[in-house]
Amino acid sequence: MQLQNLKDIARHAMLEHGLQPEFSKAALDQATAMQAPRDASPAIRDLRHLLWCSIDNDDSRDLDQLSVGEKLADGTSKVLVAIADVDAAVAKDTAIDAHAKANTTSVYTAARIFPMLPERLSTDLTSLIEAQERLAIVIEMTISREGDVSASAIYRARVLNHAKLAYDSVAAWLEGEANASASIAAKLAAVPGLEDQLRLQDQVAQALKKKRIQSGALSLETIEARPVFTDGMLTDLRPDQKNRAKELIEHLMIASNGVVAIFLDAAGYASLRRVLQTPERWNRIVALAASVQERLPDTPDAIALEALLEKRKATDPDHFADFSLSVIKLLGSGEYAAASPGDKPVGHFGLAMAHYAHSTAPNRRFPDLATQRLLKAALVKAASPYSVEELNEIAAHCNVQEKMAEKVERQVRKSAAALLLESRIGETFDAIVTGASAKGTWVRVRRPAVEGRVTQGFAGLDVGDALRVVLLHVDPQRGFIDFKRV
Repeated sequence: MQLQNLKDIARHAMLEHGLQPEFSKAALDQATAMQAPRDASPAIRDLRHLLWCSIDNDDSRDLDQLSVGEKLADGTSKVLVAIADVDAAVAKDTAIDAHAKANTTSVYTAARIFPMLPERLSTDLTSLIEAQERLAIVIEMTISREGDVSASAIYRARVLNHAKLAYDSVAAWLEGEANASASIAAKLAAVPGLEDQLRLQDQVAQALKKKRIQSGALSLETIEARPVFTDGMLTDLRPDQKNRAKELIEHLMIASNGVVAIFLDAAGYASLRRVLQTPERWNRIVALAASVQERLPDTPDAIALEALLEKRKATDPDHFADFSLSVIKLLGSGEYAAASPGDKPVGHFGLAMAHYAHSTAPNRRFPDLATQRLLKAALVKAASPYSVEELNEIAAHCNVQEKMAEKVERQVRKSAAALLLESRIGETFDAIVTGASAKGTWVRVRRPAVEGRVTQGFAGLDVGDALRVVLLHVDPQRGFIDFKRV
């Protein structure tokens, strides 16, 4: 009954945090009546022949993007990223759009997924699933050996996913591991040219990564725990760590989102941006560096911080995720903000980018769907579908709902962790402080990777402090895990 209990907890958490766990009848009726979108416009390019592939989690069905690359004669590379044309199926102000605008994001809990769009769309009609023709927005980039995006274009196209691939198997293959799965071998054998495609895209992504880091982007890592169920019972929380294939997709998407933001600004359209301002708690980041005998300048310096992160990863890889998590907490959360053409950009401190949008996951995030509508208007020089005032309202609402979704995901994750720890009351664990405020002090235990609250002995603790804690109490229904400082 554990899985069903967690599902009930997840639904209750959605309602408690102002999110809608179910779709309205009107939205479901709209989805039922829908067919895969078609458009015969001559402006839509036919790119189905290109060797598109997707890389995502093993169990992902809401596929938002495909990619393909080509080596050019001058040594540069052309990379195309195709984004599912969700707007072609979900018109603005329809019942499905209203639900997406209300929740603003898919919510991924340990028990179940609450999709932003009905599954008939997100896992089928608007998903870039294998062997199915789909409409897409294509972001074309010419990228130098050094990782500079020297030219770009955006247009609509018809695409076809020739291979649905998974992060872990692609990463194992790219890194030459002997245990690379049979599934990736079968795909490579079945799709001629796919091996060269993956190597080229990996090469381009690593060049983009190197260039971004030189510019001050931060190579932060955290360990997210994925629940493992056996016959409906939670049996483990396994770390879900970064790998080469995730980096491949991450850096292609970051580059694409930068191109989209610059394109809309140049076209004279207001847009939604993802921003992260200069950290206010830089002094605590400096103190955190000092705690490991390192120095940072007194004023925020992303390049110096990245150098420190690289050094910590090299010298203490076992504890780097903990150190990185502390830095993330002190940097603060990114937010959505509206930007008018020509405005001085707020930028994103962690990505070292002045112009950055969210556009690559329209099945999962409402800002990406709204940005897609802005792009399609800009491509035909039509009136913007959103005023600056509307974009400001969307940004503010998305910031609130994103935090609520994170609370739901965290609460269900804690409920799962509490279930797993029920039999371990009184045990002692190594931990690191992940939050410290008037509301309370929180720590993360390394094994298993769970978070809980320090209810005794928390005086003087701050983010990044390492300590040992004793498990005092768990409440799976409310997701409470209480520790005492040793």
